[in-house]
Amino acid sequence: MTSLPQVAPRIAKLTALSIGVALLATACGGTSTPSSTGTGSASANAAGIACPAPSATGGATTPAGAGAAVPPSTSTTETALKIGSLLPTTGSLAFLGPPEIAGVNLGIKEVNDAGGVLGKPVEVIHRDSGDTKTDIATQSTTALLGQGVSAIVGAASSGVSKTVINQITGAGVIQFSPANTSPDFTAWDDKGLYWRTAPSDVLQGKVLGNYMATCGAQTVGMIVLNDAYGTGLAKNVKSAFEAAGGKVVAEELFNEGDSQFSSQVDKVLAAKPDAIALITFDQAKSIVPLMTGKGVKPTQMFLVDGNMSDYSKDFQAGTLKGAQGTIPGTFAKDDFKKKLLAIDPALKDYSYAGESYDAVNLIALAAEAAKSTKGTDIAAQLKAVSEGGEKCNDFPSCVTLLRNGKDIDYDGQSGPVTFSDAGDPTEAYIGIYEFQDDNTYKAVKEEFGKL
Repeated sequence: MTSLPQVAPRIAKLTALSIGVALLATACGGTSTPSSTGTGSASANAAGIACPAPSATGGATTPAGAGAAVPPSTSTTETALKIGSLLPTTGSLAFLGPPEIAGVNLGIKEVNDAGGVLGKPVEVIHRDSGDTKTDIATQSTTALLGQGVSAIVGAASSGVSKTVINQITGAGVIQFSPANTSPDFTAWDDKGLYWRTAPSDVLQGKVLGNYMATCGAQTVGMIVLNDAYGTGLAKNVKSAFEAAGGKVVAEELFNEGDSQFSSQVDKVLAAKPDAIALITFDQAKSIVPLMTGKGVKPTQMFLVDGNMSDYSKDFQAGTLKGAQGTIPGTFAKDDFKKKLLAIDPALKDYSYAGESYDAVNLIALAAEAAKSTKGTDIAAQLKAVSEGGEKCNDFPSCVTLLRNGKDIDYDGQSGPVTFSDAGDPTEAYIGIYEFQDDNTYKAVKEEFGKL
């Protein structure tokens, strides 16, 4: 790997970028600020990577709930709200399934503990989304639609969502993804029925590209999954990194289902990049050992939400120590983690749990606002409950305001939620995490941005 010159001009250039991103630092779950070790320290490693230490600035906060008794619904429905989930329990994103499903189940529980929607408890039906190598998502979607759901939370994978979005929205049902980040959905002809709590990769790409530059990298190599998620994110990472004065010197693609990655690794390493971005799903389990076996230091590796996972059982201790990665959304707070663990005590991480929880709450609140459990009626109220009214952050406090005739502005566990007309979040946090010696990761910084 090449050595680096002084990076001050690069950082100065970064501050001039008009991307609306403010760097915020916070400890995970409200614990003390992370120590300045690994990539958070001022000392450079052999490749010249020296990421800035966290500042003392606080991160996202969530407003407290009202805490008062929930008044009874002023309207009733003959048809109870029924929500399906289309989340991965098999395939290359199966590690994301447990926190997302726990987020859905926690949201359903809290809605029903508060008396349900329009006088009836909400029903939930879970189905596997699989991945793009199978037809599981289509079969699951057919089953969910056959059971009369008004909304489907999922899929996690942008590629999977592309296979079912027309089927779902064409049936007059809401598709609400907690984890789709492909920019392609912003302009999709979805009849106003596709929504998401995860921000477009335009934002994650900007954050990751700029962050690698602030860490001192002048050149970057990328290994990229050749699908809507991978290529879309890579495009935005490259754009941001090059706008900051850097250069992408290698970009190697692979396809879902591939099992051999030596060619991609060799070509990227031949370009001698300062940093390497891995834009993959669980293929990282095969790619990381190939790179470390050829002398790549973990502090040169930057991962993304598709592969940020607990690798404690996959790699030897220290394999990923100092590697960093990004996940859309604010850090999960301790009280939220405790609630999720009560739902699923086996949870190892919390990726997109907040976005899944928020999706359920927003659907339920929009149904209350619409006084209807019909998908198209609910969709017509989703933007309204996300903006312009009195701030609230959970179903009991928000539905209390609605039933008292108030306008609401829901901000949830994933951070602020304000939808565009296209159903995209217009503002969001991107969390930056660092791997520890045991190959699990901890929160380092948050960056807030508007789209």
